[in-house]
Amino acid sequence: MNIETLRVYCDVVRHQSFSRGAAANNVSQSAATQSVHRMERHFGVQLVDRSKRPFVLTPEGQACYEGFREVLELCDSVETRVRSLRMEITGMVRVAAIYSVGLHDMSRCMQDFMRQYPKAKVRLEYLRPNKVYDAVNNAEVDLGIVSYPAASAALNVIPVRSETMVLVCHPEHRLAHEEAITVEHLQGEEFVSFDRDLIIRKEIDRCLRQRSVTIRIVAEFDNIETIKQAVEIGSGVSILPEPTVRKEVQTGTLATVRLIAPELIRPLGIIHRQRKVFTPTAGKFVELLTQSRKLKVES
Repeated sequence: MNIETLRVYCDVVRHQSFSRGAAANNVSQSAATQSVHRMERHFGVQLVDRSKRPFVLTPEGQACYEGFREVLELCDSVETRVRSLRMEITGMVRVAAIYSVGLHDMSRCMQDFMRQYPKAKVRLEYLRPNKVYDAVNNAEVDLGIVSYPAASAALNVIPVRSETMVLVCHPEHRLAHEEAITVEHLQGEEFVSFDRDLIIRKEIDRCLRQRSVTIRIVAEFDNIETIKQAVEIGSGVSILPEPTVRKEVQTGTLATVRLIAPELIRPLGIIHRQRKVFTPTAGKFVELLTQSRKLKVES
């Protein structure tokens, strides 16, 4: 067995798919299947139970997956140290971000990065917040970009920016022309909210409870774009990060009102594993995100 074989096996398991695991390593599905077969012959046991869809790991297969991940992490760490000595800005940076990180601005940030470092690449995927944390914890990505980032024994947080939350309403709503309001102005309002399991929803609910304000939830969504669309058609009001609605305010489809007493803030940050040794390439990408402040929020 060699490192490439271990990596193919781990990617097949991670994706629960031979085809996707093969694609992640730029090999054919047949080659990935043969790699797993060779490992099973080497250990003399079945590692993958193919009788189930999707396949499941046998206890031996799970033990191999956990052990091989540690081996790969150690190998990647050694490679990182060697490249750091040469300060070589090359290779892949794997990033997972929540959906509300704007596609346009994130793409521009990636383009700027690859323009400065043409030998480097960025692989970006958009996930729900809990999936971003899972991807970072499982070493599937190098960096995660989330709102309300939470440090832990396993994760570090690098702050990126803070965004002021505002009331968002239809331009003809009774509050649309107010300069500023408190949350008490929302008593009894029909409200378009985030799903209950999202941190941003919990923060808004906490603020309303502290002020003894009761609203009427008319709809719940898991993304900002759909909330904006519901507010645009007059379904209710909402509270969103101000940068997310600048385009709509400029075109006149939405209105925003400043919230005071209390002011609500949404922090945005980068999460990474505590033991993660950044490659020079990943370090430069973090530097670009935190110093250029080009990472805006769109949807």
